[in-house]
Amino acid sequence: MSSIIAENLDKPHAVCVPYPVQGHINPMVKLAKILHHKGFHITFVNTEHNHQRLLKSRGPDGLKGLPSFRFETIPDGLPPCNPDATQDIPSLCESTTTSCLGPFKELLAKIKNTNVPRVSCIISDGSMSFTLSVAQDLGIPQVSLWTPSACALLGYMHYHDLLEKGYTPLKDESYLTNGYLETTLDWIPGMKGIRLRDLPTFIRTTNPDEYMIKYLIQETKRSKTASAIVLNTFEPLEREVLESLQGLLPPIYVVGPLHLLMKHVEEKNLEELKSNLWKEETKCLDWLDSKKRNSVVYVNFGSITLITPNQLIEFAWGLANSQLNFLWIIRPDMVSGEQAVFPPEFLEETKERGMLASWCMQEQVLSHPAVGGFLAHSGWNSTLESVSNGVPMICWPFFADQQTNCWLCCRQWGIGIEIDNNVKRGEVESLVRELMTGEEGKRMKEKALEWKNLAEEAAKIPTGSSYVNIDKLINEILLPSKQY
Repeated sequence: MSSIIAENLDKPHAVCVPYPVQGHINPMVKLAKILHHKGFHITFVNTEHNHQRLLKSRGPDGLKGLPSFRFETIPDGLPPCNPDATQDIPSLCESTTTSCLGPFKELLAKIKNTNVPRVSCIISDGSMSFTLSVAQDLGIPQVSLWTPSACALLGYMHYHDLLEKGYTPLKDESYLTNGYLETTLDWIPGMKGIRLRDLPTFIRTTNPDEYMIKYLIQETKRSKTASAIVLNTFEPLEREVLESLQGLLPPIYVVGPLHLLMKHVEEKNLEELKSNLWKEETKCLDWLDSKKRNSVVYVNFGSITLITPNQLIEFAWGLANSQLNFLWIIRPDMVSGEQAVFPPEFLEETKERGMLASWCMQEQVLSHPAVGGFLAHSGWNSTLESVSNGVPMICWPFFADQQTNCWLCCRQWGIGIEIDNNVKRGEVESLVRELMTGEEGKRMKEKALEWKNLAEEAAKIPTGSSYVNIDKLINEILLPSKQY
């Protein structure tokens, strides 16, 4: 990927503002690195809470950055909490909406008085729409990066209609279990056959004043005033959904998978800028090197999912009883209210074929030839990384857009099987075996490899659709006509 803009103080300057959780920071960092490689000065804005987590994860030198890629912080408005944990999502949404505008304006004023190029555009997460008014005041482009799948975004776009049509709030809690969520919706273009249970989960409420519904209606409505929308997907993967979104939003630039586009950015200094909020255990890759091709099931429930001690034990014995190799990521804050504790018998039973780690470099793990399947929470980053590496999935969605991504994997793309939320070791054992050695697993692997080829085609130089769309985004939207 060749740099297209000369290095000087007059070059464009993008201020990047991710929503402050791991799964949103990662794609924003990748997009920022690509733009930096294309010649942009970057100011990357983390919250103070996450900045401290990054310093702990990366070490004191890990965020020094480059003269033209700088990190800044703003407060998130929440009280101090566990420095190793993701904050409560509804509280974080409300706090960023009400508390971040003033500090963000102050930050831009501070930047104006430093020896860097003038700010020429703002790229913020679709859930950080307070930045829109700032960009409008400055007369500069504001781009919204929506980090879920296009399909999940389309679901959010129709939250208002779901309210208007009476699908939510639920009449009472029995509607969670009486089959109501199996209701098929036939009126959302691009989502044929989707059920209520497949839509992002915030509609599963009996509260007529559910904050997250109002919040997402507000954020998607504000996105309609952005200069452009950027999505981390690729066109063949969600074509019908993208066609539906085109009629609802400003110009959409489909630029994924971003981690494949990053392979064209060959800058050592940028490689040193990492975004993981937990320190990775590199021994995972050494362990995988010792295993046969397609012999390991990788297990990771992402950066937010919480599981109960009982669910932990059921997953553990299901994996043990499968008699297969597994690499399982156990996040420090993953088990509700306590440390993850495994029975000594489980550890003894699996010591030769199982590895437990607190965090890892997931892109390298999923691209490792030893990994043959992924037991996942269906977060979008994990899903997209699995798709683009040809790895089929067992899906155990937790909340938000994960149910939608599970539906895509299992019912649209043919690369996933869903496991019941009320997890039992027998089902874990049978599904892991099916994924890794069964006939259905083989069919899913073949389909996953087809999607892998299409993902690589989208990111190919110079004709891949996503590669082309990055340059279009720069030339049509981001190159400054006015500067602050």
